[in-house]
Amino acid sequence: MEAFVEWGYLGLFIASFLGATIIPFSSELVFSLLIIKGYDFNLSLLVATTGNWLGGLSSYFLGRLGKWSTLEKYFRLKKEKIVKFKTNIDKWGSLLAFFCWLPIVGDPIAVGLGFFRTNYILVAIWMFIGKLIRYIVWAFITYWGVSIF
Repeated sequence: MEAFVEWGYLGLFIASFLGATIIPFSSELVFSLLIIKGYDFNLSLLVATTGNWLGGLSSYFLGRLGKWSTLEKYFRLKKEKIVKFKTNIDKWGSLLAFFCWLPIVGDPIAVGLGFFRTNYILVAIWMFIGKLIRYIVWAFITYWGVSIF
């Protein structure tokens, strides 16, 4: 974790990208440490959001490949779980991408959106907005946490 902080913005980008993939990783800690250390807030926000967004889109494109063996092997997702998302995807469409930042369900949402070939542009937009808001909220939590100590 310290290495990511030492690498600055590049470390934040990598941590954020990894945090949005099947690799369990907390990019929020790296983000918090950088803004506490005085790194530019706006640039940190942009780097974290972009890295996490691109990581989420990689899950979308893995789903778009549409191979069950890949989904089961790398995401440990069963066909039944993705098919369950079909009703929600039919109802909410690309708007579901807004929730790809959520732990546990975020990756399956992104994969499901890709598998069912939901509009890429709209998915990308909603996913970016969701991840941006996530890091803004996290920044407020970080600043509040630091202020009480």
